[in-house]
Amino acid sequence: MKNNIVTALAFFRLLTFQKTLNYALLASSFQLSRLLGRPIIWGKPTTLSIEPTTSCNLRCPECPSGLRDFSRPTGMLQDALFKKTIDQVQGHLTWLHLYFQGEPFLNPRFLEMVSYADSKGIFTSTSTNAHYLQEKQVSEVLRSGLKQLIVSMDGITQDIYEKYRVGGTLEKVQEGIKLLLSERQKSGQNFPRVVLQFLVTGQNEHQLPELKQWAKEMQVDELQLKTTQIYDFENGSELIPSDLGYSRYVPEGNGKWKLKKKLENKCWRMWQGAVSTWDGKVVPCCFDKDAEYVMGELKAQSLASIWSSLPYQNFRKQLLSDRTQIEICRNCTE
Repeated sequence: MKNNIVTALAFFRLLTFQKTLNYALLASSFQLSRLLGRPIIWGKPTTLSIEPTTSCNLRCPECPSGLRDFSRPTGMLQDALFKKTIDQVQGHLTWLHLYFQGEPFLNPRFLEMVSYADSKGIFTSTSTNAHYLQEKQVSEVLRSGLKQLIVSMDGITQDIYEKYRVGGTLEKVQEGIKLLLSERQKSGQNFPRVVLQFLVTGQNEHQLPELKQWAKEMQVDELQLKTTQIYDFENGSELIPSDLGYSRYVPEGNGKWKLKKKLENKCWRMWQGAVSTWDGKVVPCCFDKDAEYVMGELKAQSLASIWSSLPYQNFRKQLLSDRTQIEICRNCTE
């Protein structure tokens, strides 16, 4: 609860009248679009995810970075493209998540990018597997202005942790978290807020009591228990937990599995924000991991022009009429 308050205060301090008005325009146009059944877009993206890199040190089984299974090019976000994008959006962007696929700390300019966005009055967050939180990096993180650091840790013992985080070392992750929290306290800072994220699977769900105790002892700012996205969920998977409260999927009764939530012909994400790959391709959301639905390219177009373009509007139109026809929506919890 305390973490939510501290995070919210930091977020609201960065709001301006222009950003607030822009959010109100997006929200009202979303509701009007649902009512009329056709896409109307007022305002510009209020959130944006930008991918620092597709490279990753781990080989997680339900991740294209881990599987080395991208059909799109792999690479590193370049400083010039990043700054060009931030300069365009700084007036209306409220939240920047510097993550999409890959491990962001593998981009050598990553924390410089965080600092640049922070200097423009944008709330910044990222997600990491925390294998690169050594003394030098922790010091740079604390100086960067990063507001939220989400750490993925899907096991409380090495044998369970490495079943999903293949190639990872749990001790290194835990030491990195401990070091960051210790150095943050010494510096008298409140940020970044450290969110420990645990993907609940059939392999690790028995460790939840131990995990909660560890998180409490470490005094992480927040513990998030998340459901796991599984690609071929229809035939079941050992990753689906027995406690279906932590599952995105439920049995259909014929040996098959289905999404727990029924897909509705709406999606606030399509009115709220966008995602950019390391090379500037704008895609509708984080479920489009292979960039199959490219709405435009930031190397040649402004985000504002892409946001209101015909491809984007046609995508929103399809979503409002029959979302089941969009491939990336079929495994979505929105």
